[in-house]
Amino acid sequence: MDSIPLSTLFIVLISLLIISAYFSSSETALLSLNRYRMRFLAEQGNRGARKAEKLVAQTDKLLSLILICNNLANILASSIATIIGMRLYGDIGVAAATGALTFIMLVFAEIYPKTVAAIYPEKIAFLSAHLLTPLMRIFTPLVFFMNMIIHALIKISGLKSELRTNSLSAEELRSIVHEAGKFIPSAHQEMLLSILDLEKVTVDDIMVPRNDIAGIDIEDDWKAIMRQLNHAAHGRVILYKENMDKNIIGILRVREAYRLMSDKNEFNKETLIRAADEAYFIPEGTALNVQLLNFRHNKERLGLVVDEYGDIKGLITLEDILEEIVGEFTTSTMPSIEEEIAQQPDGSVIIDGAANIRDINKVFDWQLNTDEARTFNGLILETLEEIPEPGSSYEIEGLKVTILEVGDNMVKRAKVIKL
Repeated sequence: MDSIPLSTLFIVLISLLIISAYFSSSETALLSLNRYRMRFLAEQGNRGARKAEKLVAQTDKLLSLILICNNLANILASSIATIIGMRLYGDIGVAAATGALTFIMLVFAEIYPKTVAAIYPEKIAFLSAHLLTPLMRIFTPLVFFMNMIIHALIKISGLKSELRTNSLSAEELRSIVHEAGKFIPSAHQEMLLSILDLEKVTVDDIMVPRNDIAGIDIEDDWKAIMRQLNHAAHGRVILYKENMDKNIIGILRVREAYRLMSDKNEFNKETLIRAADEAYFIPEGTALNVQLLNFRHNKERLGLVVDEYGDIKGLITLEDILEEIVGEFTTSTMPSIEEEIAQQPDGSVIIDGAANIRDINKVFDWQLNTDEARTFNGLILETLEEIPEPGSSYEIEGLKVTILEVGDNMVKRAKVIKL
């Protein structure tokens, strides 16, 4: 070493610091990459992205390679700095060289390159991948040997060496959609979030309640049956005999009934019964994402929600689930949430008792409990455990609720003030 000129040693030292900075920045850039964007760019033909994806796919080997090369560069740099210090100032120069090299390495070989890599991960990672790929082949035996030792130490320590998967949970996907911000129109963002929320919502939350289901009793007078068919609000109606809960005949397509009307000689109760499709039943508590797939699998568009005893709780259609994703259709005959609430000048709100609690929570960003009750009337009755009198006031879940109208054993309207 004594025969090597100082100028050469300085050049080698600077080169080693650059090499150390390169590996430090490569490590940060590759680990900071958005893996899904990297995959997209790789599929678009970006060579750097393809190589980076292969490197990141084996993170343990990548880290071993970078740390081996980085530490070799740092150790060599430290040795050369010590030699330069001894030549210039003797024993004092060794201490000075150690202090100076520590500062220089922290700033120029660690902090600065890693900060830049965190700001521009794609540019640095894709460029670096072209060099790291052949280095991985060259150092494969050493990397393999080092990983064997690491895995043995992990096993001896009783730790689990579980590699992180690339799959995202629903909560992580929800966070990504939220953070997308300006890149996704707000309407599309709401639709994506609604799709992710389908697994949290059940058929009980959006079904038409039992009391609101319209059907045709085949035992009714023939004129009454004809009148109900001519004024049917939906494309399908329920046919039953005497009791809808216990004796459902099937689901009749109104269009099919109109077709049968053209043949007056054969248009009677028997032909209506034969024309009805078999009723499709859905267990209560079924998640919407599951039911959406069930509708497709069974080629159904309408189902009756039943409880554990087989009694009908409500009715749900394919359109109801789609409305949860894209919003209410203008053709819907059910009142919208905007029609069921009315803002007052004094800051209070008049809420219809049949209004869905989930919809109310969405409109006002409230956190009303939806576990026990589906409608606002249900929430009031569940809390009070009695039917209140008009004019009475109560505090329910942070709301001052004044009963305005009661009828048919239910709260029709209530005035609400957020406390």
